[in-house]
Amino acid sequence: MKLMICIVNNFYTPEIEKEMNKKGYRMTELSSSGGFLKRGSTTFLFGVQTEELTTIKEDLKNICITFEEKKGKKADAPRRFTSFVLSAEDAAFFTQASPS
Repeated sequence: MKLMICIVNNFYTPEIEKEMNKKGYRMTELSSSGGFLKRGSTTFLFGVQTEELTTIKEDLKNICITFEEKKGKKADAPRRFTSFVLSAEDAAFFTQASPS
């Protein structure tokens, strides 16, 4: 399993959230700011299988391009998003114990 951290320009955030949910991706969304995109941005965390990495990157790219075509403009920032992929081999899932 991999953890994909995707820092997205706020211009694309609502569309990425909506379309990635439609595609069945589960994600955590964090408001963020800092040096990657210089202006307001949102950070999405995706837990994905290694074989899904190419597909998720393509989906993100296509969502941004389609949104630009629909809106007739691009974001002010030089990048749509920046992504990092980390190994999540030690991922642990904790569930609530059943009442006795």
